[in-house]
Amino acid sequence: QVQLVESGGGLVQAGGSLNISCAPSGQPFRRDAMGWYRQAPDKEREFVARISWSDGRTFYADSVKGRFTISADNAKDTVFLHMTNLKPEDTAVYYCQAQGRLRDYWGQGTQVTVSS
Repeated sequence: QVQLVESGGGLVQAGGSLNISCAPSGQPFRRDAMGWYRQAPDKEREFVARISWSDGRTFYADSVKGRFTISADNAKDTVFLHMTNLKPEDTAVYYCQAQGRLRDYWGQGTQVTVSS
């Protein structure tokens, strides 16, 4: 069984920075990409960023371009999200996602709160 374990997150003031990371545990699996989604209270889950596992190409939501950076350490099987210039509207639960060959996997989520 595959589990995605997120770490990091917390409370930060507007304009600050925060890092979150995600690593799978359990049964090894092949993946096409890993990424991050977020869900704010009373809103639908939305895409934040994704990194291709084969060639490292990255993709971002317009709302975070220029502020967030997704990266991966393939040797450690870990994906990171470096968030800068955080805004109150970035407040959400951030979920790690892995696009496996047969299915997607999701983490439990980590809370990011940005105070104004």
